[in-house]
Amino acid sequence: MERKEAEVVCVTGASGFIGLELVRQLLLRGYVIHATVQDLKNEQETKHLEALEGAKTRLRLFQMDLLDYTSIFASINGVSGVFHVASPCVLQVHDPQKQLLELAIEGTKNVLKAAKELGVGRVVLTSFFSTIIPNYNWPTDEDSWSDVDYCRRNGLWYSVSKNLAEKAAWEFAKEKDLNMVVVIPGAVFGPILPPTINSNMSVLLRLLQGCTDTLQDFYGGAVHVKDVALAHILVYESTSATGRHLCAESISHFGDFAAKVAEIYPEYKLAKDTQPGMLRNKNPSKKLMDLGLKFIPIEQIIKDSVESLKSEGYIS
Repeated sequence: MERKEAEVVCVTGASGFIGLELVRQLLLRGYVIHATVQDLKNEQETKHLEALEGAKTRLRLFQMDLLDYTSIFASINGVSGVFHVASPCVLQVHDPQKQLLELAIEGTKNVLKAAKELGVGRVVLTSFFSTIIPNYNWPTDEDSWSDVDYCRRNGLWYSVSKNLAEKAAWEFAKEKDLNMVVVIPGAVFGPILPPTINSNMSVLLRLLQGCTDTLQDFYGGAVHVKDVALAHILVYESTSATGRHLCAESISHFGDFAAKVAEIYPEYKLAKDTQPGMLRNKNPSKKLMDLGLKFIPIEQIIKDSVESLKSEGYIS
């Protein structure tokens, strides 16, 4: 996709771990950005966005509710591309339909509907590795889908929400002839830009603190947040990019990740863990690598993550 000077794009969920880094990189590339947040009056959402280089002249904040079509339409109006990153992530789920499923599925459909109605050129949807695992049809690739029935039985409601939201998005895109591509990140780590840490960084933090919880079906492959943001930009700008794009440095057992953390930071006593049945894959993201993405290696992912946790005061 050939980019015009000062092209205007929308990033939903801009204050989150992925969204904030994506906005940062888009600003550095000269884009003008409509960035959506849940509450314009909440500085926890806005101040880090407003502090980014280029934000004063090329960033406009919008308050958006995924179930309020009017707010979505206003956010997307006037842009040529949409990066739909926003999705509910709730750890304590009491009402899956209300807390996760409705927001993820109907919210995604609302964003795509507005994009189609406004003539947006391309939509990049942020999915998640939980749309691919758990499943037991190895090897895992972009054609794989997680077992929704298994996820429901085991209370993996975030996985259910991401799976059904992406499937609904593909159904809409094909029915309405909408130009859409999907990025499927693994477990996202890296420097902390927002005021709070994401769920994957929380798992790393708990690991460093000696947590011994079993994490079966949780972990599929680490990826640096900078690579995730860049992947979104590459699939947006590349006309050859189509379909789903798995975005992970590698696929491995959680125990492999824990062992690598222990190797780099021996001062922390880490619990051991395994994931029976999961096969390792050193180069799972060939589609993105073919677009020119060179993944940051796992050692640097861990160092950037742990040092950020230290500098932000989460660990000493």
